[in-house]
Amino acid sequence: MQMREEKEQQQKNPPAGVEIATVGGDIHVLPIIGQIEGHYVLPENQKATKYEQIIPRLVDLEQDENVRGVLFILHTLGGDVEAGLAMAEMIASMETPTVSLVLGGGHSIGVPLAVAAKHSLIVPSATMTIHPVRVSGTVLGAPQSFRYLSEMQERIVDFVVEHSRIGKQRLVELMMCPDELATDLGSVVEGREAVKEGLIDRLGGLAEALEVLRGEMRGDDLGCANRTF
Repeated sequence: MQMREEKEQQQKNPPAGVEIATVGGDIHVLPIIGQIEGHYVLPENQKATKYEQIIPRLVDLEQDENVRGVLFILHTLGGDVEAGLAMAEMIASMETPTVSLVLGGGHSIGVPLAVAAKHSLIVPSATMTIHPVRVSGTVLGAPQSFRYLSEMQERIVDFVVEHSRIGKQRLVELMMCPDELATDLGSVVEGREAVKEGLIDRLGGLAEALEVLRGEMRGDDLGCANRTF
């Protein structure tokens, strides 16, 4: 009885970062905002998207016969690498038509999340930071830790290349650029550049994202025709 009451309460007041809006009755919007929270709980004064809330929500959307399309709104600083990649893999494996729209920023692990949808859009003013996998704090067993980080970075690179049009060599070049970020390796690409590099499919805002998603829902062959540079 108590569990049922708690579930009903959560449905009335869904967790922060997981609210779903309905557009036209059959399109649902899922925001991915702030930092991606993984195994460690972030401070209460930071906006966060919790992977343990997003993943079951994706399962619900995939099984809901009334949901014909999902629009992901991204404005994220990045965050937990494994949690973000797990969410990206879930999005990429959905049969439900999906579109991502990057607003503000889609940084770090936000890059795989942006490209995971079947089609991706970005507004001209948005930016995406591409940099190597990194850790903070004490690191023990340096050779083993380095190998783990290298393998994780390789998985992220392979995922982004598989779900976008950027080549692996070019992505690694952007990731390892030494002269753009003041305290790190990497690159910051703005909206038009992200499309030109092949990270994101096309420029556009909300109206364009909904148009692309409705095209997916109709089964239109969108291909490269909708990509604008």
